[in-house]
Amino acid sequence: MTSPTESPRAQWERAFNASPSRDAEFTTLSGIPLDPVYGPEDGEFPGQYPYTRGPYASMYRSRLWTMRMFAGFGTADDTNWRFKEIIRAGGTGLSTAFDMPTLLGLDSDDPMSLGEVGRCGVAVDTLADMEDLYAGIDLGEITTSMTINSPAAVIFAMFVAQAEKAGVSRARLGGTLQNDILKEYQAQKEFVFPPRQSMRLVRDTIDFTAAEMPRWNSVSISGYHIREAGSTAVEELAFTLANGFAYVELALAAGLDIDTFAPRLSFFFNAHIDFFEEIAKYRAARRIWARWMKDRYGATDPRSMQCRFHTQTAGVSLTAQQPEVNIARTAIEALAGVLGGTQSLHTNSMDEALALPTEKAARIALRTQQVIAHETNTAHVADPLGGSWYVESLTDEVERQAEEIFAHLDALGDGSMLEGAIKGIEENWFQGRISDSAYDLERRMNAGQRITVGVNAFTEGNEEAQIQLLRITNEDEQRQRKRLDAVRADRNSRQVEEVLERLRVEAADPEINLMPTLIDAANAYVSIGEMMGTMAGVFGRHVEVPSI
Repeated sequence: MTSPTESPRAQWERAFNASPSRDAEFTTLSGIPLDPVYGPEDGEFPGQYPYTRGPYASMYRSRLWTMRMFAGFGTADDTNWRFKEIIRAGGTGLSTAFDMPTLLGLDSDDPMSLGEVGRCGVAVDTLADMEDLYAGIDLGEITTSMTINSPAAVIFAMFVAQAEKAGVSRARLGGTLQNDILKEYQAQKEFVFPPRQSMRLVRDTIDFTAAEMPRWNSVSISGYHIREAGSTAVEELAFTLANGFAYVELALAAGLDIDTFAPRLSFFFNAHIDFFEEIAKYRAARRIWARWMKDRYGATDPRSMQCRFHTQTAGVSLTAQQPEVNIARTAIEALAGVLGGTQSLHTNSMDEALALPTEKAARIALRTQQVIAHETNTAHVADPLGGSWYVESLTDEVERQAEEIFAHLDALGDGSMLEGAIKGIEENWFQGRISDSAYDLERRMNAGQRITVGVNAFTEGNEEAQIQLLRITNEDEQRQRKRLDAVRADRNSRQVEEVLERLRVEAADPEINLMPTLIDAANAYVSIGEMMGTMAGVFGRHVEVPSI
């Protein structure tokens, strides 16, 4: 119980002392002792509302961020091998990249999949692929993130089914399902169903995990793709949090109590190259989320107010020219993520502007995180830039501009952020803002007002770039198609027909949670294309109307 006369520092000390510490002593290389936090006695401290300085009192003193490397290519066997290499190299979490057909809910033998199978991620058609993907990996011990959105409920059903077949109960599974469909319409464009029908599936996964999977983050509300599409840092922050508020209102409308699901919502932000602006963005995000969750939505559990997030360095900042320079860009961006207080981090590889990462490039990217964690002393002090006039001013200004965007969306939805987000998509408001920001940046680069090394300045050496690239062959695609044929030949066709008919009937009833039936379908080795196609027959398919 907090005493009303207890100072903020005294409150922080109690919380800090209750946390484990990674080390007995933290000093600079010269031996100067480092306090875990710096600031005035009556100021804000990490772990205290509104969490500007971090969600936890001890921050990295008790545990480093999760080094969650993103991987996926070719077949499930290929990616399983890469996962095990990441774990051997010291990675502490897995993040799965799926290929384009999987992201769009298509089977590998669909005509639309031709030439894309396994190219930008791993191909997953059925439970058999999911079994191969995580074979030999203890999913009860390592946390797993899956970057999937429109078919998220289907892929999640396969993941739960394969874990249970491997002897890991769903209650033990820890990790994150991206499952952020709103940003697909705004930025990434990998949608299948219309927005309102897609939101029903998001609701079902939130409800299911709240009831049965206490260690699972049901939605990772993602600004990463919004930024990669061309938004500014403020737009990334504001659109992402607005989407988060929409998911909160979706769950509340379904009858869920705020504190039963909000602690398992997480965020995914970009770490771009404007170093201090990025740090301010993360600090403002925590402050805004805490205030809205408490004041607007009535959360009382501190965990509901804590904006916890994963960070990935900016893919769009990487250049095909002089790709080795990308190692420096990634290091700077990763450091911004750490100084901003991220809970997990992925560092991009130097070759990602050209191809999927090679094993060597991925190892260098992971080593970049390990240098920050173990050589720089950065992790020994929470919010080390807190109190900086520059960073505090930037944090305030990012927050102010974000609130202007929230006000617009709230008005658009007549007091509902859920309606405001959907109407903003239907009226192309988000898409227009992102397009305008992307155009403005490109115009400034073309005019030489914004320098990108190796692109519009310092181009000597561009012709010398010679690095090994990972190649995905047509033979990989043929292997995957044969794998799917074999699964279809071996499964129980009657069972498949029955479960798909049940899925069709239940999809027509918005009151039914589809997750149990999707898990049954996964266990029957129904393919992703078959499940998505069945639901599309009920929900329809979304076609974007371009703005003029």
